[in-house]
Amino acid sequence: MAAPDSSVRQGATASPGDARERILAAAYELFSRRGVRAVGIDAIITRSGVARQTLYRHFASKDELVLAFLQRREDEWTVGWLQGEVRARAADPAERLLAIFDVFDGWFRCDDFEGCSFINVMLETAEPAHAVHRASADYLARIRAFLEGLAADAGVADPPGFARKWHILMKGSIVAAAEGDHDAARRAQEIGEGLLAGQLPRVGAPV
Repeated sequence: MAAPDSSVRQGATASPGDARERILAAAYELFSRRGVRAVGIDAIITRSGVARQTLYRHFASKDELVLAFLQRREDEWTVGWLQGEVRARAADPAERLLAIFDVFDGWFRCDDFEGCSFINVMLETAEPAHAVHRASADYLARIRAFLEGLAADAGVADPPGFARKWHILMKGSIVAAAEGDHDAARRAQEIGEGLLAGQLPRVGAPV
């Protein structure tokens, strides 16, 4: 299953009740595919079909719109898609960790694979104090918290440290896929199997 996408009808007139949603849907589509620097306000206005003053009534600045996009990305990509798919594919927490790369494998093979928006936006706003940079890092940290919970449930001795290692595997595989390695998720899963085997409690071992 591919990662979720948001699309809107071009050129339609937005009513007051759905204007904010149309702006955010347009921003989601454009930002996730092209990044935040390459997409200007004019492109979002054209894509959403709203007037400029309408956009600024709902979002006072482009940064505010980017922050709203990141929140939606977490809702739709991290929680709605990735975590949902992982939970649907496996019940055992250790198997869920490995299932992440099964989910990624399908995503990496999509023609419209767009990479991780949190990584992309964080790198585009390199100043650590910038609100958008901080928000991107926070959303990445929440993915790591999900991994930490799975690791703890699996019985890993150091869930925080393990989660950081697993997250590095995930992020590295995304970058490799962006380079054109369609098997990146399978390679990462193979590495992960070895890492996980060395961290799980052995059956019959003293506790």
